Amino acid sequence: MRIKFAVTALTAMLLATGAVQAQDFKPRLVRFGYGLVEDSNQGRAVRMFAKEVEKATGGKMKVRAIGNAALGSDTQMQQALIGGAQEMMVGSTATLVGLSPEMAIWDTPFLFANTKEADAVLDGPVGDKVKASLEPKGMVGLSYWENGFRNLTNNKRPITKLEDLQDVKLRVMQNNVFLDSFKTLGANAVPLPFSELFTALETKAVDGQENPFNTVISSKFYEVQKYLTVSNHVYSPWIVTVSKKWWDTLSPAEKKVLQDAAIKSRDFERKDTREEATKALAEIKAKGMQVNELPAAEAGRMREKLNTVNAGIAKTVGQSTWDSVQAAVKQARAK
Repeated sequence: MRIKFAVTALTAMLLATGAVQAQDFKPRLVRFGYGLVEDSNQGRAVRMFAKEVEKATGGKMKVRAIGNAALGSDTQMQQALIGGAQEMMVGSTATLVGLSPEMAIWDTPFLFANTKEADAVLDGPVGDKVKASLEPKGMVGLSYWENGFRNLTNNKRPITKLEDLQDVKLRVMQNNVFLDSFKTLGANAVPLPFSELFTALETKAVDGQENPFNTVISSKFYEVQKYLTVSNHVYSPWIVTVSKKWWDTLSPAEKKVLQDAAIKSRDFERKDTREEATKALAEIKAKGMQVNELPAAEAGRMREKLNTVNAGIAKTVGQSTWDSVQAAVKQARAK
């Protein structure tokens, strides 16, 4: 009888727990915006995130992936998240600097030498600290995804030395670090939303731009650009963010589902992006773009030229954040 009673009690407890868990997931529609086209590394990862969330909630939370900047530019989507008019997005950390000055740390030229260093720092305590700086501004950061190392394309000339950037009208993100960096290097830096970039290149409103290989392919920049320089001048992360107004209405179980899906899709996205980058460079060459690598000596000259910009970044993010990131990079490099 005791065994039967114990089994009955355990069954009742499990059923009750299941009922509580089921109640923790409410029917919700999550609009998840992103800037690139659907057939991109960004699009594939957002769709994977959506499947994970729907599976974990038994279909109660449905994620609508909305790409191709249909909900606006990164800055427009950020404002929508802050106001509670949109639930989620993934976009560049660079466009968040106006909201959270600490995000400027990821724009530091030549900060990371490889993706191993980037992963260790972004996923570690320092990365979490910078991510947390968004919450007082109305957004919650869930995870960093990879955009990749940024490289230069243009229609004027191959960039083989520092002086080749002189007078190149280069589109950059709406971010003071990028503006200051390329102005310091001699380019005519023009801030433009990504959604306007292809047209600006096509109409020759700008001569060039800088983005990872994957973006050059997915956005078909090879149709309107002649030269690509492998410069790896900035490692550019994306960040998955949630509206804090909306986040605060979620149950702990719902928050956990979103956080877990963000991490799982991050791992998928990084692997996908890195595999695609190798293929993308080969495809860029096959499409007829002229490709050259920036010599290490010229990259060194650029670093030296940017010392004043780095001092400005340290001032913007705070010396303690600057020192913490530099220490984390040094630690990752030593492993």
